[in-house]
Amino acid sequence: MPFFLFLSSLRRCAWLGLAVVALALSGCSSTRPPEGITPVTPFDLARYEGRWYEVARLDHSFERGMTDVSATYQRQADGSVRVLNRGFDTGKNDWRQAEGKALFTGDANTASLKVSFFGPFYGGYHVAALDANYEWALVVGPDRSYCWILSRTKQLPPTLREQLIARAQALGIDTLALIWVTHERTDPQP
Repeated sequence: MPFFLFLSSLRRCAWLGLAVVALALSGCSSTRPPEGITPVTPFDLARYEGRWYEVARLDHSFERGMTDVSATYQRQADGSVRVLNRGFDTGKNDWRQAEGKALFTGDANTASLKVSFFGPFYGGYHVAALDANYEWALVVGPDRSYCWILSRTKQLPPTLREQLIARAQALGIDTLALIWVTHERTDPQP
């Protein structure tokens, strides 16, 4: 290949690489709730703190094959929230965890946060529905392809499960794609 063709090819690859990075960054940087979804208010972080079990989720590569998933939230002295996600990776037959940081996107009385697990890149975390006693939560991400049903217990009663499916469906979530997370193992680090 002549040198000028090599340079032209190299420039195209560089632009393609920059376009891919820009697209990835724009996808990670959305911290607003999806159109038509209003985060819960009033919201009390002190009541939300602690361990939640992931009962259902939409599929994403960062959780694919995971069972026994939990998330623990803890307020930090600087006002941020420590997020510790743990789960069992069935492909690697081992427990995995990811630690992140969450910040409110506005007033701390509104359940709209941005969460980062790597560097300066944040994604939206919006509690769209919440039990009055903080026993379950319906959470959406920066768009409707991110959805989690969380509970203080590892399973939900069937009637409550159906009510949460209906709520998610009313928000435009593809509830037929929900993955129901099994909780059969005991986490060695409670």
